[in-house]
Amino acid sequence: LCPPFSNSGVCEVDRQNRAGYSALMLSALTSVGREEADMAVVRRLFSLGDVNAKASQTGQTALMLAITHGRQDMVAALLACGADVNVQDADGATALMCASEYGRLDTVRLLLAQPGCDPALLDNEGTSALAIALEAEQDEVAGLLHAHLSSGQCQPQVSHKSRGWEVGR
Repeated sequence: LCPPFSNSGVCEVDRQNRAGYSALMLSALTSVGREEADMAVVRRLFSLGDVNAKASQTGQTALMLAITHGRQDMVAALLACGADVNVQDADGATALMCASEYGRLDTVRLLLAQPGCDPALLDNEGTSALAIALEAEQDEVAGLLHAHLSSGQCQPQVSHKSRGWEVGR
């Protein structure tokens, strides 16, 4: 990942390829195993760049990519390095929406536990994470989001009836 160059300024972890993804973003897709030394390299790489940078074509962040590809260890590392859970991509989707669509229950729990996580955000079509989970038939995720929203911590911005629950559509 370029640890010998990490202190030299030679490693351009935020430089994007033709598809619009940076080395930092692509490293969020890797599997590093359980070795602490490997995760230390990943955390160092994340600290060298902008963990909230968006891919030029899709607007996805490294956090969204890690979630989509089921890399829970990378999700945790990105959050520890300051990844913003509320950043929206070109379609207005957030990391929570990605996790909800793919049914990543542990990731949804982790994201909801982050200070400032807003599950009531809507994408460009006016759809919330809860509505996305329901549409994708991710019932456990939908139940968790519904319970979180019902706890009074936040409220959906737009109402839509689905399976008897009031959800942002």
